[in-house]
Amino acid sequence: MARDKYHELVKASLENDGWSITHDPFKIMLGKRRGYIDLGAEKGIIAAEKETEKIAVEVKSFLGSSDLDDFEDALGQFLIYWKALKMKEPDRVLYLAVPSGFYERFFDDVFFIETAKDFDVKMIVYNEDKPQIEQWIK
Repeated sequence: MARDKYHELVKASLENDGWSITHDPFKIMLGKRRGYIDLGAEKGIIAAEKETEKIAVEVKSFLGSSDLDDFEDALGQFLIYWKALKMKEPDRVLYLAVPSGFYERFFDDVFFIETAKDFDVKMIVYNEDKPQIEQWIK
């Protein structure tokens, strides 16, 4: 299984943000086929019930020759994983991890902002140079 260029950086960014990596990768069945979401993580939430927040993160580097082609591929993969995760672990939230440079240049277009909202694409915007999460888009 090939990993995205920034896989380890995103993993370290999540750990720096207080997440415990529980799966690397997070294996999931896609119908009769096996899929792999890049990371699974959990974080304790201080609340009356002391629940745990669980996420799955699909890491993307967006280093291809076309941002549009890369986003189309990432969106399709995200939606397939979202459906499978909803069936297997409905309490785990799926995020698409995107580099800050891509986010700034691609999501300056309201069409793509609205597309992400319409498909409920939650994103983690990460710094490409250091293990730091810059923004959570829920």
